[in-house]
Amino acid sequence: MEQRLHWLVAALAALSACGAHGQDLEPRLYTNAPTGLNFLALVYNASEGGVLFDPSVPLDNANLSVDGPAVAYIRSFGLWDKASKFDVLLPHACVSGSATYAGEIVTRNVCGYADSRFRLSLNFRGAPALTPPEFVTFKQDLVVGASVQVAAPTGQYDDDRIVNIGTNRWSVKPEIGFSKTLRHFIWEMAAAVTFYADNDEFVRGKKEQEPIYSLQAHVVHVFKAGAWVAGDVTHYQGGRSTVAGEAGDDLQKNERFGVTFGLPLTRYQTLRLHASTGVSTRTGTDFDTLAIGWQYRWTSGQ
Repeated sequence: MEQRLHWLVAALAALSACGAHGQDLEPRLYTNAPTGLNFLALVYNASEGGVLFDPSVPLDNANLSVDGPAVAYIRSFGLWDKASKFDVLLPHACVSGSATYAGEIVTRNVCGYADSRFRLSLNFRGAPALTPPEFVTFKQDLVVGASVQVAAPTGQYDDDRIVNIGTNRWSVKPEIGFSKTLRHFIWEMAAAVTFYADNDEFVRGKKEQEPIYSLQAHVVHVFKAGAWVAGDVTHYQGGRSTVAGEAGDDLQKNERFGVTFGLPLTRYQTLRLHASTGVSTRTGTDFDTLAIGWQYRWTSGQ
């Protein structure tokens, strides 16, 4: 029973440290877990291609590399007798390379903090709030949940530059998803929409952006020893921007595919590996990503 509890909770902190969070691939986000768990996660992410922290900057011929660490904290708890969790992600990144924007070549070589993210998740069906002793006899079937993620404009931003690490604006991403367990497989799907505030300090005038709609799906296989592997796919579209009152030709309609692997190292530590790539791209946001993460869990408040 303890082994089963271990591999279930070991996957809770599956956070992504890549750029625009309408493009994240996050398996096991709505997997149930006992209350009173704390996770500290350290992630190192490396991306190359048309990777951007701000999806409303349409670049052509992008040759950018972005890499850097991120730290995350996750806490599971009960809300209205349902399993819930709160997480915060604080990323740091270095950006270098060149691209073409509106017919002009732009270059960038900078390091700094990216926008921080905060998320509240609630599994409102099939996921009662259970303590760790109660959770060992729980058998997950169908879990339906929802989450709201807020990205705060805390990242480094230079209003004289096109390519930045920070976005200089708020965004809110509500999402609904489900997780269905069938023997050693978990089938997941989540739909979300990301709303963006205006950036009044964009280099070429006030920048507005329409919402980005996203759909992601995952098939997870769990091995007896507690390791797991997931095949991930996402589709996102929308996000046409307007700068200084002029609508841009930057409607996004893109797909990405990825693979995520989780490996328990000890009773309290887990290693996570992730790789993803763009398979269909409408704008210049085609990029490849590799990430490695380590997480440690402990129990408190029981």
